[in-house]
Amino acid sequence: MLKPAHVIAALQLSLMLVTPALAQNAPGPLEINGQKVLTLVSNDPPGLRCNNNIQVAAELANTFKIPILIYPVSFMPAGTKAPIVWYGGENIAQSGGKLNGMISYTELADRFEVEGVTRQDKTGLLLSPKVHSSFEALKESIKAK
Repeated sequence: MLKPAHVIAALQLSLMLVTPALAQNAPGPLEINGQKVLTLVSNDPPGLRCNNNIQVAAELANTFKIPILIYPVSFMPAGTKAPIVWYGGENIAQSGGKLNGMISYTELADRFEVEGVTRQDKTGLLLSPKVHSSFEALKESIKAK
């Protein structure tokens, strides 16, 4: 007869084997020069959610001074499902989990504001009215496919 401790140990082991991607840590540095790093893992080639995350990262870089690292899933351990996003080592989005892997500019910009992330001295061209409308059109065309 199995003891409750054996059943619990077997369940814990099976969970570790089934969900390795959920427990993995962010690749690369968690901070650069004291600033938390925004780390993205994207599919090869990037799909809709991955493209969205890269676009959000570009928009954030036009507003905030933040280090951003992007890794293709092919450089991650076998079985890793993309997209995955970390901020300073905290998993904030993951395919099949939190936010199903997709981040938003507003949520992260609000978080950066609260944490006091330094803003760019001037807004980047991506958010200028001239470029922004073309960028929005590009995003919509990607979503339509």
